[in-house]
Formats: sequence, C-alpha cells, structure tokens
Amino acid sequence: MSIKKLVGLIRKADKAYKMIDDGDRIAVGVSGGKDSMLLLYCLNKYKNVAKRFDNKDFNIVGIHLDMGFSNMDFSKVQDFCQKENIEYYDIKTRMYDILKLNNNEDNTLKCSLCSTLKKGAVIKEAKRLNCTKTAFAHHADDAIETLMLNMIYGGKIATFAPKMFLEDSQMMFIRPFIYVFENQINQSINEINIPIVKSTCPNDGYTKRQDIKELLHNIYHQYPSAKNNFLLALHNESQLSLWHEIKENNQNLTN
Repeated sequence: MSIKKLVGLIRKADKAYKMIDDGDRIAVGVSGGKDSMLLLYCLNKYKNVAKRFDNKDFNIVGIHLDMGFSNMDFSKVQDFCQKENIEYYDIKTRMYDILKLNNNEDNTLKCSLCSTLKKGAVIKEAKRLNCTKTAFAHHADDAIETLMLNMIYGGKIATFAPKMFLEDSQMMFIRPFIYVFENQINQSINEINIPIVKSTCPNDGYTKRQDIKELLHNIYHQYPSAKNNFLLALHNESQLSLWHEIKENNQNLTN
C-alpha cells in the first residue's frame, strides 16, 4: 500500500473521531518496530495534507523509551528522524528491571504491566515536552485481537477506543492507525526505507495475543471477508444487538 493511501486512512480516522486539532503537539510512542516507525513517518506526511485541505497545523514529537533490553541500537532511528526533520527523544528507563521483579509465576514478563508502564512513561515525557496529545500505533488488527481476547478471557464485548481522555494524566490519547491493517503496514514498510529495530524482549512472539493472531489468520484464510467485517463491526453501532435481561424493580421485590 502506498504512503498516500495510508495517510488517507489516517485522515479518515482523524475525521471520524476528531483526533487532531489545529495547534496540537503530538507525542508518538516509538518502539522501533514497523508499526510505530511507520506511524511516525506517516503522521509527519499527514501534517502537510491536514494543513492544505483541513486548515490544521500541528507538530509531532517522537519519544522512544529505552526499556533496558539488550542489543537494541536506535542510532539509525535518530539519523532517520534528523533526515525527516522530526523532533525525537531517547529516554532512559529501568523498566526491564522493574518487570523482572514483578514477573509471572512461570518467570515470564507481564505484558499487561509492561503496556501500562510504557503508556504512563510516554505520557509523562509527552507532558514534560509540552505535548497536547499522545499517539500509539495500535492498528485495526490490534483492535480485533483485543476484542477477541476480551470475549475469550474477560466475557465482555470490548476493544480499545480510537480516542480517549485519560483523567489521571489529563492527556488525550489517540490511535491514528485504527483503519490500517497489519498487512498494509508490511507492504508499505517494504516499499520505503524506514529503519526498523527488532525487539529483544524475551516475550516477543510468545503471548496470548500471538495465539489470537494465529486463530484469526486461520479464520481469514477460510472466510476472507471476515477481516473487513470484524473491523466494520467495531463501529457499526446501528447494527448492534445484544441481550438485555429484564430486572425486577424494587416494588415487585417487596410484594
């Protein structure tokens, strides 16, 4: 998929959920993986589109948290951001040490804790750098996988929101890639020269989410239309139809 089409999908998400406003300074969480690097690149391109067609002028700031994992060199990311004129910061943390002290019973890292810590730390740095919003590169497949995980393990029909205001940190959190699928990201990464830093997290590829990815891959192979329909279902509010139990009121209970 071309960068032009990806930027178009960001614009679609922006218009649908009012993600970006004129004057915003948006912090982009940069892990070094393909998703976050491409979001950083595409948001930088979207700046020109938004200014030209929607009269919105905003800036982006790349923030990478050094988790403490070994053998992860971000020098090429720094060079890339300098070349693209993207403001970028590397922030040293002790998160890996903290995670190892709070691991699971089988000695693996807690992915949910890691996600919470990373989000909080990026937002903290975003506020320090006077950013008005924080963006992560969660995409359409992530949203569908989260829906499946919540139904299987939580008994609830829910996924993450495209845009949400975090009361504790007083920060608006956005996900501009919600209409972009992972295979579209892979196609685009192969077409342009964006540096990717492979994660050395010991949990990489060994999670419940990876199991769901493989399950959905099999579903899509057998039912190709399911992928787009799953995404449609997440915002097809007019077709939502769930059960509603009839509760007895207090008067009936006392008679």
